[in-house]
Amino acid sequence: VEEQRARWERKRSRTAKDLLETEHKYFEQLDLVVTFFVTILKAKGTLKPAVLETIFGPLESIYSASHVLLLHLEKGNLGPGLENFCQNLELYGHYAENLEQANKTLKEQLRKNKSFRRFKKLQETRPQFQGRKLEDLLPLPLQRFHQYKHFLRDLLENSSPGSTDYQKLAKAVKSVSEVSRWVQDIIRKRENSLQLLRVQKLLKGQKTHVLTPGRWYIREGWLLVVPSKGEKLKRRMFFLFSDIFIATKPCHPLHPLNSSKLACQAVYPLHQCIVDKVFGHTQSQGGLLSLSFPHKTLLLMSSDQDINDWYQSLSTAVR
Repeated sequence: VEEQRARWERKRSRTAKDLLETEHKYFEQLDLVVTFFVTILKAKGTLKPAVLETIFGPLESIYSASHVLLLHLEKGNLGPGLENFCQNLELYGHYAENLEQANKTLKEQLRKNKSFRRFKKLQETRPQFQGRKLEDLLPLPLQRFHQYKHFLRDLLENSSPGSTDYQKLAKAVKSVSEVSRWVQDIIRKRENSLQLLRVQKLLKGQKTHVLTPGRWYIREGWLLVVPSKGEKLKRRMFFLFSDIFIATKPCHPLHPLNSSKLACQAVYPLHQCIVDKVFGHTQSQGGLLSLSFPHKTLLLMSSDQDINDWYQSLSTAVR
């Protein structure tokens, strides 16, 4: 038991030391943005207050929270420091929510605002920046948040349940996990929006509305359509979403505008679909899937093993 406690203590001390060292580095990087951008921009009035707020979000508050945490860690007050820090964790959720708009506004200002463009370039040439751009520093809080999760879990795992800090650490781990789920959800929604937008741009014309609230992108790929009247197989590109299945074919390669686009041939709603395996589906060879809709049956074939993945994805989407 004594040996185990000593091992725990060694690991815990090592993690606490790593946390302190990396927090120092993180704080210095935040300091660059707050000192050389936020504070000076506020004083100069180069950007309107609302624009400044959009680009930097709650960065100053995150900076202050990091400073307070650092003071606690330097004194060895791990439990109280983390307990206090957890009250500021929501800032990271708000920062994640704002980041996409922040990047968009920053690009817009660099395009429109000549004095801001000059100011940014000048600040980034300072030796403290070591060649880093403002764009490199803005995602830092979310990267650091991800590290906090690992540090706190390691500290908790190497703390004795009877120690004074154990309950505070357990509470901190719970808080970080809750905010982490919130941040992950924001990232997932953002990635999904980008996928929907990408598919919308791939399709010729505006008839098929891919960008619909609540719709989730699942997968895409080429499949062979087996016609009902013994014609030859047709190779088609399919897009699977949470509520619809879209069949498309490439536009003519010589078309002046749409040569790289896809023409939508059919949109199948999934709420009345039945998916069945018809034959095949061994590991090495393909197989045949039957998709039954109220007024149509679609036979889809693939010559490789991804037909199994299609079957799983379609079945899950239909469920």
